Amino acid sequence: MRASSRFATGLALAGAFLTGVDAAIQTITRNGRYLYTADGNRFYIKGVAYQEQGAVVASASNPFLEPSTFIDPLADGTACTRDLPYLQQLGVNTIRAYSVNSSLNHDSCMQTFSNAGIYTIIDLSLPGNGSMDRNAPTWTTNLLDLYIETISVFSKYNNVLAYNVGNEVVIQPNGTAAATFVKAAARDVRAYLNSIKSSALVGYASIDGDPTWLDPLANYLSCDPSGSNSGATAIDLFGLNNYEWCGNSTFQASYAGVEGQFAGYNVAAYFSEYGCITSPPRLWTEVGALFSSQMSPVWSGGVAFSYFPAMSVQGQFGMVTISTDGTTVTTSSDFTNLQTQYAAASPPNSPSQSGAGAASYPSCPQQNSSWLASNTLPSTPNYAACQCLENNLSCQFTPSTSNYTAIVGTLLNYACSLIGQSGGSCSAISSNGTTGQYGPVSECDPTVMLSYVMSDYYIATGANAQSCSFGGNGTVNSKAPSSATAANAVASSCLASASGTSVPTLPAGAPSPSGSSSSSGGGSGSSPNAASVVLADARTLMGMGVLVAAGIASGLWTIA
Repeated sequence: MRASSRFATGLALAGAFLTGVDAAIQTITRNGRYLYTADGNRFYIKGVAYQEQGAVVASASNPFLEPSTFIDPLADGTACTRDLPYLQQLGVNTIRAYSVNSSLNHDSCMQTFSNAGIYTIIDLSLPGNGSMDRNAPTWTTNLLDLYIETISVFSKYNNVLAYNVGNEVVIQPNGTAAATFVKAAARDVRAYLNSIKSSALVGYASIDGDPTWLDPLANYLSCDPSGSNSGATAIDLFGLNNYEWCGNSTFQASYAGVEGQFAGYNVAAYFSEYGCITSPPRLWTEVGALFSSQMSPVWSGGVAFSYFPAMSVQGQFGMVTISTDGTTVTTSSDFTNLQTQYAAASPPNSPSQSGAGAASYPSCPQQNSSWLASNTLPSTPNYAACQCLENNLSCQFTPSTSNYTAIVGTLLNYACSLIGQSGGSCSAISSNGTTGQYGPVSECDPTVMLSYVMSDYYIATGANAQSCSFGGNGTVNSKAPSSATAANAVASSCLASASGTSVPTLPAGAPSPSGSSSSSGGGSGSSPNAASVVLADARTLMGMGVLVAAGIASGLWTIA
């Protein structure tokens, strides 16, 4: 399915199936293009998507029916305990969670699933403002902080298989430049995982698409731009949301093409979503193909979509229904059919771990008409540099409303249009994944970008206090430099250390990876954990279409 639902998870196992209640959780590692348990058996993801769907608003701007809110599936211990027997009946060894809230407590769910031998694949993004905007992608301090805070909270659990740095960010050829930001996220997430000695894998889940851009996307995310066979910027796990097998199809009709596409892939690959609904009932006969000796040389299992009901442009997904009081689970034929197919799956325990070969990272694909991503990645976002800049800006964003996420994009566009009319430019906050050019302020939180362009306009108009108002959303910083020359000098000093790559660190006040309690939310099963969540804070602000006017002529004041 080219335009698939946002929610999905599925997993597979092999060799030693880790599905029993008494099964000990083993560390999963990648050797070459395959996954292995600590005792050397081949590991296949045998999974199911595990996330209740949040609120969905159908509109022309939301063609995939992506939810605007989310319900953290790993924060309600009562619900996880309720669902565990059914997950065990399905025979899964992994669940995929699409959105989690790092401020809540996940101990009960994660321990429940760990005791049952069930791993988790956790997507780091959040609906709306906590995701990369595929139309105006950036890699900024607030998104990096969101990612590593989530990792920090979950790092104490032994059953995190992988963290996904993105889900279907790239969906068509003219949007492939967004891959530069996904690859930068993979680089920085990997550096952070290494710094805390985590064995979790770095993943990405892709929409299915035409090979002219899907193949280079997969290769780009696992390549080495430096040409030195380094995996520093590469993912470990490429997920493909594939819905090609409908009804009682065949390998030749549905999977032969994609099998050939990934035959020579260098890292592990799996179906991060599967389960076509356009030819009901869902027989799940693709499980037999996916876990066969024919496909196991290329694929490491998959995630069936979806345990919970989920509406998509293709129709209604879901294997169970939950009673209105949340206590009773009713299974469907989708559930029993998948249960039967998973029980029959017996993938080969080969190649051996010693025969898997060493990891290799080839050169990156070259740009062409259907592949636009540059091999020059944006820098690691530097919170300290951006904070220094913000503290010294002449005009600071002080929103008149608590829901300021709704106005940042509009104000940025407005401020940039004013600067453009004055002969200036917003290039300092712009990012271009095709040319590989990234403005020195483009790595900062959008609120800092807004303060920057507001200050630009304020200085250009002779430090007129009214020029800093922006409808009552700006305040003059009396301690900031008042001239363009002085402002440029301070800004340049603040951002001097903001280029290049570095190991990310947690922002001040965030829970440490070794903390005994990572939560400020309610305990397992409490009402805050089960609530739909819309995050509207500085960590989750993203592009929001802010760079529409960001390419205008020469600057009024330019950071050196």
